[in-house]
Amino acid sequence: EVQLVESGGGLVQTGGSLRLSCALSGGTFDDYTVGWFRQAPGKEREGVACFSLPDRVFYYGDPVKGRFAVSSDHAKNTVYLQMNSLKPEDTAVYYCAAKWDDGNYYYITAQHRYTYWGQGTQVTVSS
Repeated sequence: EVQLVESGGGLVQTGGSLRLSCALSGGTFDDYTVGWFRQAPGKEREGVACFSLPDRVFYYGDPVKGRFAVSSDHAKNTVYLQMNSLKPEDTAVYYCAAKWDDGNYYYITAQHRYTYWGQGTQVTVSS
């Protein structure tokens, strides 16, 4: 069974950095399209960064372009979301999600297409 476990959230001041981790068990990230999503209080969940490592396809949401970056460690079967220059509006619960990589990335940000979800990790940016 595929499971995703996020970690790395916390409290940080404006302008600070955090790195979130998402560890996959029951599979390998090379077989999946991966997404980082976030949900702030009172707001809908939105796509932050969605990507396919084998096909080198990357999407970043406009609010995080130039500040957030994804990376991976194949040996640890873990992907990361490096978040720099954090702003109070980045405060949210961040989720890692995965779906089988079929090579079709037109709907890469469509949340309902993601099969597996982690439990989420809270990121709070103080002003």
